[in-house]
Amino acid sequence: MNIQFEKTSGVAAELTITFEKADYQERVEKALKDYRKKASLPGFRPGQVPLSLMKKRFGNEVTAEEVQKLLSEKLYGYLRENKVDMLGDPLASEKQEPLDFDAEELRFIFDIALAPQFDAKLSADDKIPYYSIKVTDEMVDGQVKAYAQRAGHYDQVESYQEGDMIKGHLAELDATGSVKEDGFQKEDAVILPGYFKNEDEKKKFDGVQVNTVITWNPAVAYDHSTIELSSLLGISKEEAETITGDFSYQITEITRYVASDLTQELFDQVLGEGKVTSEAEFRAAIKQQLENQFAEDAQLRFMIDVRKYLEGRIGQLEWPDALLKRIMRANNPDKGEEYVEQNYEGSIKELLWHLAKEQLADQTGIKVEQEDVLETAKRQTRMQFAQYGMGNVPDDIITNYANEQLKKREQTEALVARCVEEKLGLALKDVVKLTKKSVTLEEFNKLFQEK
Repeated sequence: MNIQFEKTSGVAAELTITFEKADYQERVEKALKDYRKKASLPGFRPGQVPLSLMKKRFGNEVTAEEVQKLLSEKLYGYLRENKVDMLGDPLASEKQEPLDFDAEELRFIFDIALAPQFDAKLSADDKIPYYSIKVTDEMVDGQVKAYAQRAGHYDQVESYQEGDMIKGHLAELDATGSVKEDGFQKEDAVILPGYFKNEDEKKKFDGVQVNTVITWNPAVAYDHSTIELSSLLGISKEEAETITGDFSYQITEITRYVASDLTQELFDQVLGEGKVTSEAEFRAAIKQQLENQFAEDAQLRFMIDVRKYLEGRIGQLEWPDALLKRIMRANNPDKGEEYVEQNYEGSIKELLWHLAKEQLADQTGIKVEQEDVLETAKRQTRMQFAQYGMGNVPDDIITNYANEQLKKREQTEALVARCVEEKLGLALKDVVKLTKKSVTLEEFNKLFQEK
């Protein structure tokens, strides 16, 4: 056996492996003998098929299989032992000739995409911005109000105020103000005057009460939207185009959504039973929630800025473009050349960040275990529940949801990447010089709108 490795450029190489028959013949013989023990051919008892016949019938097939196993062992063994910094998998070279298993030697030629060399390690000489967001009383008020709204209920009321939902009987009127013969009518028609586009029509409903009749113009109220009119009256869009005049509306029901009071029931629902017992404690807990959330957001922004800083410091690199595009095509066989051209530049940026993170992980000594990934999934699941005011979901339910995420490859890869960046973020805070900046939430959010 002979292995030759030759760099064809700064970021590409050609690896050639040559086998002689002696390198694989013993493996082939053993495989044929093992196969013979189970083989059953007409005219022979199981295990009694002559070896010469086995070679004739299955020789090339078994040889190809054993050579492939040996090739994989030697190829990846060489790459590991020689610490070849490779991108993707080796590609069969376009120089590769068809194989003849009767020949005295077999030659395999591979193209290897090599990673460009750069230094991503950081030190106290590197300055990275680190933002902090102050939690204001207004933020706490808004979050408390949101929780109270989610836990609210519907009440039947006697008079309308903005935001209420009204139900009643609609009837189209003629030019004299009488119910139009063969006009459009609808029982239990539901409207939300707060969503009218015309302010004058909206004002007609101010303070109206149950069992009163008002006259209004739906076409004007909805700015002649055929979609709104057809939905309101239960008619086609073509029929809705004919609606231009007034309707009478006899109100039969007014429904109002009422936010929950700040009760123990709400406290328990949001935070868990008995965690807090007063409004002051509830507000303090909500403030802590927001501070924790903003701390995570600050860590996320920190890693974005680390990436941005490193991309600027590293600058332009040479990449094995032709080989990497071949790898993209091989990994996306159902997509065409246009897909490769459109996505190549973005994939290079992600590849650079991936290689940089590997260097940083090596520098800081961080490792990601399965338990870390599960905890990341659980924390993400808790945050999703909390967005809907469910802060006291039992741990076993959280764990089940998290485990379901880990059954999906793409979600698992995303969680692993997130876990790596979270650990890196914590470690790098003690490595670089932090340029601390206190900002408002609005200023912080604008950072994510930058190109």
